Amino acid sequence: MNFQISEDQRALQEGVRSFCEGRLPDERLAELAEGGGFDRALWKDLAELGVFSLRRAQAEGGLGLGFCESVLVFAELGRRAAPGPLAWSQLAVSLIDGVAEGEVVVGGLDLTGGAALGPHLLEHLDHVDVLLVMDDAGLRRLDPNAIEARPVEVPLDPLTPLHRADSLPEGEWLAGPDEAARLRIEGAALLSGQLLGIAETTLLMAVAFAKEREQFGRPIGGFQALKHLMADMFVRQEVARSAVYAAGATLDDPLVGSAPRAVSAAKLVASEAALANAHACIQIHGGMGFTWEVPAHYFLKRARVLECCFGGSSEHADESARHLAERAEALVAARA
Repeated sequence: MNFQISEDQRALQEGVRSFCEGRLPDERLAELAEGGGFDRALWKDLAELGVFSLRRAQAEGGLGLGFCESVLVFAELGRRAAPGPLAWSQLAVSLIDGVAEGEVVVGGLDLTGGAALGPHLLEHLDHVDVLLVMDDAGLRRLDPNAIEARPVEVPLDPLTPLHRADSLPEGEWLAGPDEAARLRIEGAALLSGQLLGIAETTLLMAVAFAKEREQFGRPIGGFQALKHLMADMFVRQEVARSAVYAAGATLDDPLVGSAPRAVSAAKLVASEAALANAHACIQIHGGMGFTWEVPAHYFLKRARVLECCFGGSSEHADESARHLAERAEALVAARA
């Protein structure tokens, strides 16, 4: 069996990578942060690229691809810290008109697991046209203009502006709990792709700096301690890649295994890889790594934000443990 990505998937990956590198260089991140963390023109271009209609049927104007392709694309978006509610908009493409074309920006709030009491932190409230709220009862659509909220002056991620709302209106119910649970799993898979991209790009940044920065007459990448750091970064990246690709393949073909188990493992492993690699990248850059001029901090902050969305690491660790325990019990019962 061939576990490598296909030529078509590689071409898609390279096309999105070329677009993101051209439109989101390091200096562009600082410009976006100063401008509110969003760019409508970039969003429209992402829509034309097919980011939001990737899994939409070809008969409906989409690309007709699956989650294997989606996690590849979202990894490329994560590599360049592309701003905006990317995962929510792809999830909403079949629910809200205009999303596929980039005319409507959809954000969201996950209140699953009893988090319905306020206050609530809403991402990109000034930029979204529709807000989806997901909880244990189902999925609702809210009008952002009907929400009373005040901006958070200094959000954790400068590319993810926040508003604080003490309460939310009822809104319009779109789906029940089963559909909401499915979308939550799918959203976690997409974010796992972004987190993988962060693990990849912070490793590349660290290696590039270690090759050019010299101390005692030679590049610091030749020092044993830094070699160990970068080797650990590479291992974390590859483990995360395996988990994320497996989650995409399992969502596309549930006969492969348990999709919730695969996605929980991917979200957990990719979160750990992104956070640890971003920290190591800053450490390898030394004192200047803590400055705004070095873009490593954008990826660390984005990793912190993504780690909390569609279930945090502790929740997915519990889910993974539960799935493993159930599998072990089933194997014991089968042998009895």
